[in-house]
Amino acid sequence: MKQVLFYLLLLMPFCSLYSTTTLAQAPDASPSKPMVQSPSTDTSDSSPDDIIRILRKAKSFNVLIRLLKTTQLINQINAQLITIRSGGLTIFAPDDGSFSQLKAGFLNSLADNQKIELLQFHVLPTYVSSSNFDSLSNPVRTLAGDNPTRLQFNVTAYGSNVNISTGVVNATVTGVVYSDKVLAVYHVDKVLLPLDFFRPKPPAPAPSPAMAPKADNDNSSADARLGTSKDSADASSLISTRGMTLLSFGVALVALVFIAS
Repeated sequence: MKQVLFYLLLLMPFCSLYSTTTLAQAPDASPSKPMVQSPSTDTSDSSPDDIIRILRKAKSFNVLIRLLKTTQLINQINAQLITIRSGGLTIFAPDDGSFSQLKAGFLNSLADNQKIELLQFHVLPTYVSSSNFDSLSNPVRTLAGDNPTRLQFNVTAYGSNVNISTGVVNATVTGVVYSDKVLAVYHVDKVLLPLDFFRPKPPAPAPSPAMAPKADNDNSSADARLGTSKDSADASSLISTRGMTLLSFGVALVALVFIAS
């Protein structure tokens, strides 16, 4: 028994060394990874497609999205969302059905600057909550400007009913597409058309009189003067010829009288 214990005591250092080596060679347990949070899909402030994303999520705003992209106005709007945090923006968004009510070919007939102005006419440079429309003063200023003779934008609010008049169309706010404390996007049932697009344009100024006819008159006068001089010369030549003829006849007559006598 003493011998067994003696051998066990001899083997203990080797068992301890083996155990330590085994533990050192064992792979470490995988550390727990921090949870990666995906960016919020509703409160992005710097994404260039923020408003596009909002409209896509709401659906039925494909024409508006296309116009915002082709005119590149989306860049200006998103930049303003970043730089004017205290004021915010309010956007009135006509859906595809509203654009289909326009006269055929209307959008294609607009110049590029008119398309930009049309979209700017749908944006207020301040945030307006759904319960704050009655605090607006008419005419309301849009990103297109506040000239009432060109860009009438009048808002009438009775409780939850909000109407917009532009002098061309009367539209109604039919719902809230998106709203936080900086950006509000409202669904309207018609495209807001600026009055300036339908005002008669002033007639083009009359062209200045051409100088060519005057030159022709001068040439005619010169020709007339030349013609008069020519006629005078011809008359003088005729008188001179007749005079010579009469003189010759007189000399002949005198000669005959002289011979006869």
